Amino acid sequence: MLEILYQDEWLVAVNKPAGWLVHRSWLDRKEKVVVMQTVRDQIGQHVFTVHRLDRPTSGVLLMGLSSEVGRLLSQQFEQHQIEKTYHALTRGWLQDEALLDYPLVEELDKVADKFASADRLPQPAVTHYRGLARVEMPIAVGRYDSARYSLVELKPKTGRKHQLRRHLVHLRHPIIGDTNHGDLKQNRAAAEHWGCNRLMLHASKLALTHPVTGEPLCITAGLDGVWQTMMTHFGWQQLLPDLPRVEITPSAGQDIALP
Repeated sequence: MLEILYQDEWLVAVNKPAGWLVHRSWLDRKEKVVVMQTVRDQIGQHVFTVHRLDRPTSGVLLMGLSSEVGRLLSQQFEQHQIEKTYHALTRGWLQDEALLDYPLVEELDKVADKFASADRLPQPAVTHYRGLARVEMPIAVGRYDSARYSLVELKPKTGRKHQLRRHLVHLRHPIIGDTNHGDLKQNRAAAEHWGCNRLMLHASKLALTHPVTGEPLCITAGLDGVWQTMMTHFGWQQLLPDLPRVEITPSAGQDIALP
């Protein structure tokens, strides 16, 4: 059972657990249970995807309950009319607030994009980021005797592949648990000391105009057990009061183990 964050006769939103695929994919042909199928069976009707969350990312996932509503929601995403808010746990102390305008070259998949041209121009990519909290923990990582971490709020203004992860790497503050772009030593330390075996990126909130009623709609997703553990260890329990704590039982898509 997935946590339903919002549902009416036109759309539904769920709290996607980390490690779950949104829909069936050739990337993992053995995975039998995905978000779309689970939600369909749970509410007893077909759902239509309007945006995506990467497999290791948790948080608000919005779906239409008809193809027409799905089309309207997709248009809002494409026209950047929906405000997306994420939270991330990063390496180092990120203390400022700024709008990062740093173009990104599209990342190609080794299999899916095997025949695509690798000679591609950078595409515009813009993210607003804000450091919310910082902490230094007495654990040795690499050649350092302690480790520094930051809680960061992120609001992407564009939707490039892995934009938030790559932008934070550009700022030299990779997200903890990012096995593709992050700091392997920091990832292993987080797994060893706090059982953190997931990407610490959470889609916390979607703010939009309801595609049928025209009313403003704000949907928030609570933090799972791994996030709660990290927030407690770092003394940040009271920093995100709008995000309730939830119990999400890992099943089907398990968190991806760090190497």
